[in-house]
Amino acid sequence: MIIKTLAVGAFAANCYIVGSSGTKQAMIIDPGAEAKTILKTVQQTGLSISLVVITHAHIDHIGALREVQEKTNARFAIHEAEKGFLFSTPMRMLTSIGVSPVKSPPPPDRLLKEGDRIDVGDLHFEVLHTPGHSSGGICLSGHGVVFSGDTLFNSGIGRTDFPGMSHERLIRSIREKLMVLPDETMVYPGHGPPTTIGDERRGNPFLQDYSL
Repeated sequence: MIIKTLAVGAFAANCYIVGSSGTKQAMIIDPGAEAKTILKTVQQTGLSISLVVITHAHIDHIGALREVQEKTNARFAIHEAEKGFLFSTPMRMLTSIGVSPVKSPPPPDRLLKEGDRIDVGDLHFEVLHTPGHSSGGICLSGHGVVFSGDTLFNSGIGRTDFPGMSHERLIRSIREKLMVLPDETMVYPGHGPPTTIGDERRGNPFLQDYSL
């Protein structure tokens, strides 16, 4: 499996290019900004992008979505609960505090739900619905890794102080969907460096008051 990580935009959101070493089929997760950089990296890898997956519809994760989709002709997938959130009031708030104006996101080609499978060549990932930071936030789990969006970070968790967010739901999502994964599972978060489930179980300060 090929995983390329790009920290893009004013909020240094992680965009992931994930592809099969064998088939060269690939997906892009969270093209938040810097479409030209993302597309150049895709070209350098020689991968063919068939799908763009958004973990949640906050502007720092979807800012380059339209341009990337148009250039790759890839399908766009997002959780069904996020469809109406693609450019709502909280996202305009983020735009107002420093994110450059972006093209409106396109309508999704596929609406995801808990337990759906995403196939990219010979790679297969399960959709984990992890609300809390966003109503339709998802993680993608498979092949010993999990792409956690803004649900779980290295020594942190997603913020929960905007409308539609819930600290209690976020902790429950982490406990029920992520902490059941093997300790050695690599976690690729929406911001910051990678970690493992085991390291977060043992050391994440936001999780220590909960039975995990």
